[in-house]
Amino acid sequence: MPTSPQIPSPHPAPRPGADPTRFILIGTSHPGNVGATARAMKVMGFSELVLVRPRFPDVLVQEDTVALASGAADILVRARIVDTVAEALEGVTFAIGTAMTPRDFGPPTITPREGLSELARSHAATGHKVGFLFGSERHGMANEDVYRCHAVISIPTNPDYGSLNLSQAVQLLAYDWRQALGGFPVVERTPDADLAGGAAVQGMLDHLERALVHVGFLDPAAPKKLMPRLNQLFNRAELRQEDIHILRGIAKAMLDRPKP
Repeated sequence: MPTSPQIPSPHPAPRPGADPTRFILIGTSHPGNVGATARAMKVMGFSELVLVRPRFPDVLVQEDTVALASGAADILVRARIVDTVAEALEGVTFAIGTAMTPRDFGPPTITPREGLSELARSHAATGHKVGFLFGSERHGMANEDVYRCHAVISIPTNPDYGSLNLSQAVQLLAYDWRQALGGFPVVERTPDADLAGGAAVQGMLDHLERALVHVGFLDPAAPKKLMPRLNQLFNRAELRQEDIHILRGIAKAMLDRPKP
């Protein structure tokens, strides 16, 4: 696989802690794609969005845009609209196009996992400001815009059907780039954070026992081992408080019904 070229930075490195990435949409036609792009970016912790000559000048405030942003309205508020790709690339030190490499000549092609991992190492050393460029939904990127890029990225897709929606492509690359930068820690639920205590479980079992007797499922004169078995079953299930509420609700509904 061709490696990412080590290109000297023509601009100052971004300040520590700054968002190292800019997503650039060129000639976007559908407002929903702008909103979905904002959402995809925020999910992966990126915030800088620039639009180049979108079809609708008011795209950032259109209903479909805001609806599909789904909580990422802050990215839309900060987004910029510019007239040229050159303006969109100001401050970017490593530009990546999402297009097929032109046949005559052009930048090297990288793949998301390997290429972005290498670029992340370069970013750590040089402080690159990375820009991902996406062309219009219908026509993709123009050759002259591809030539401005240091690399183009190819997302491995089904060779028989490689058509990706614009915002889906943004999500895939935002994920791989975030992983290359180190990713986010997985937030694990503390196993016993809200486990139901013994008293809550016993209270629920007593409630359930009365309900089972009420509907005729449990004969109090010959209970056998039904309740101890249910007790063991619920112990294995590691019930939480919300589970107790559900089971008590079921028991109450059973007790509210007339006896058969």
